[in-house]
Amino acid sequence: MTTSTFTPVAKGMRVALLASGLIAVIFGIAILVWPGSTAEIITGVIAVYAIIAGIVYLAMSFTATGQSTGSRIGHGLLGLLYIAAGIYAFVALAATTIVLGIFIAVLIGVMWMIEGFTALFTLGEAGSKGLTVFFAIISVLAGIALVSTPLWGIAFLWWLTGIALVVMGVLNVIRGFSIKV
Repeated sequence: MTTSTFTPVAKGMRVALLASGLIAVIFGIAILVWPGSTAEIITGVIAVYAIIAGIVYLAMSFTATGQSTGSRIGHGLLGLLYIAAGIYAFVALAATTIVLGIFIAVLIGVMWMIEGFTALFTLGEAGSKGLTVFFAIISVLAGIALVSTPLWGIAFLWWLTGIALVVMGVLNVIRGFSIKV
């Protein structure tokens, strides 16, 4: 019986695909079944990050003796701001989740509009002018739609994310089982 030198690599790839696939399926199902709660959990994770970052910045303001006074005061104020934002996010988790969702939707919408206009600016270098103009129109219209209805837009994107995670997760699990070890 011969052993392949790729067996440890194949086993690692299999485990990685299976694990990432199952995690994606779990997160996708959570988004589809409990969209609001899942969004609040993610907002809570961001709030925890903000509090931890705030503590680090605050600690830096007291321990960075080699820094200037302005730097130390700045780090201290930044730390307090991060901590306050994290605590507020927990106190008003549902409202913070909605604000975060609206912010993300508007940000993506503006980026899509800029991307569409940028595509038009590069029309001279485009290999396919028709396709470039079509892309630009779709991008600008999608951006306008997202900016003008950010709650519906982010809800749709969240739903689409859940579906994508389930589909890609299942495909990764299938890929993982198909690897010969």
